[in-house]
Amino acid sequence: FVCDLGQNIAGFARLAVRGRAGQELTLRFAERLNPDRTIYTTNLRGARATDTYVCKGNGLETWQPRFTFHGFQYVEITGLGHAPAPGELVALAVTSDTPYVGTLETSEPALARLMENIRWTQRMNFIDVPTDCPQRDERLGWTGDAQVYARTAAWNADVHAFFTKWLVDLADAQRADGQFPMVAPLKVAGDDGGPAWADAGVIVPWEMYRIYGDRRLLERAYPSMQRFLDFCVARSGADLLPPAEFHCFGDWVSVGAATPKEVIYSAYFALCARLMEESALALGRPDDARRHAGLFERLKSAFDKAYVQDDGRVQGDTQCAYAMALSFGLVEGERRARVAERLVADVEAHGGHFTTGFVGTKDLLLALNAIGREDLAYRLLLNRTYPSWLFSLEHGATSIWERWDGWTPEKGFQDPGMNSFAHYAFGAVGQWMFETIGGLAPAEPGFRRLQLAPKPGGGLTHARASHDSIRGRIELAWRRAGETLELDVLVPPGVSASLAIPTRAPASVREGGRPLSEAPGVTVRTTGAETLDVELLSGRYAFTCAAPVYADPR
Repeated sequence: FVCDLGQNIAGFARLAVRGRAGQELTLRFAERLNPDRTIYTTNLRGARATDTYVCKGNGLETWQPRFTFHGFQYVEITGLGHAPAPGELVALAVTSDTPYVGTLETSEPALARLMENIRWTQRMNFIDVPTDCPQRDERLGWTGDAQVYARTAAWNADVHAFFTKWLVDLADAQRADGQFPMVAPLKVAGDDGGPAWADAGVIVPWEMYRIYGDRRLLERAYPSMQRFLDFCVARSGADLLPPAEFHCFGDWVSVGAATPKEVIYSAYFALCARLMEESALALGRPDDARRHAGLFERLKSAFDKAYVQDDGRVQGDTQCAYAMALSFGLVEGERRARVAERLVADVEAHGGHFTTGFVGTKDLLLALNAIGREDLAYRLLLNRTYPSWLFSLEHGATSIWERWDGWTPEKGFQDPGMNSFAHYAFGAVGQWMFETIGGLAPAEPGFRRLQLAPKPGGGLTHARASHDSIRGRIELAWRRAGETLELDVLVPPGVSASLAIPTRAPASVREGGRPLSEAPGVTVRTTGAETLDVELLSGRYAFTCAAPVYADPR
């Protein structure tokens, strides 16, 4: 008999049966089914994912494994002799104690399911270390997956202690020359993570500091971060470009678009230099900050000279290459505008679909935000055809797949050698959803100040986001009512916020039915063509405005 839980989980099954002495019960676990409705296990590779229990035969026997867990939605039970009755077979989901702190609700049911898939996949892979997948013979703390997902993880759950512990594993695994590994703890795989993987040693400490404001965490990590940056400088050429040979996974599982590895190398090198500048400033190290700022400027110049053409084409001509150039601040002025045009043209040429993999996907939507094309980001988010997030939902996904084409109607399952159905890397879109749809972001580390900037769009009629930050609960909700926007905000005690109200009619903005000049705790800062920026003190606010700006797909 095959039992369907209705949800992909990490955990195990508990038996409560009355059997004969010597009766053998076998449980096998899988994430998906074959066309004939048998369990699909070929993607588990060497993992047996099998539990066996031999009955004593002395009445009710309750048993569950104590030293393993599985990743599964389906359980095959053999030897019971009948279909399991309620209570005879119960699945238990396990995860590290990382309580949920964030919610995001919208008017689009598919986005609610996507958020659930993201959260379940995080639960499945946050078991002691941030693993890539819970089901096959791997379960490793891949550094590249962790760095792209860290911010989303913190929006969803309290992962402060979880990542504080993992950063010790990462520092322990750092090579003597400063390079960070592919996985931490360093078990198998290699000690050379390569671009976008090794950089987790800089990116994750900074992201945790941004969310939690824990200066001690950053102080502990800073020496390792510095050794890594020194390693990057030492192995690069005189012009800071990549050496002739280096390891790089590339834009992992991208779709028909091979981003040059040297572009990823240089882009992430520059990003780390910039984050090291910000980290040094946060820790009161002005000399370090100046040195890192100078290094970033040199790397930005080298990137532009080596990889960016006058017409805006970035070497490789891929969405990933354009997204990194824009998101990491590597191009400026007219050159930036032409790079932006190239990115937009590429997304349009692919019918509003991705070509990106683990490296480029998160930054693609952030890059579109940076160039004012949230409408196109919404189009990517809400696309229901392959490759897209909602495509997997249309085909029964209850967690985030490792590959856009983990299963397709035309080809069935992808290569079983690398085809997990619970991989959180593509779930990094959660950051964009919280910060763009929900409008939440820290303006200062640890939410000392908030940057609230919702971007209504995608045909959504309402959204509500909340986050239980280290300084208290933050809430932002918006609702479209014809050509009027209602906007409710909660700023926790002792915190101030900058709020960008999306409207083309700033004079129409009211708070609690009053003009802003009469609203306690509200100060008007600037008026732009599409936003009215106000400063808020702690409290709860209810704004309305006419002629709101909607980033609806074109």
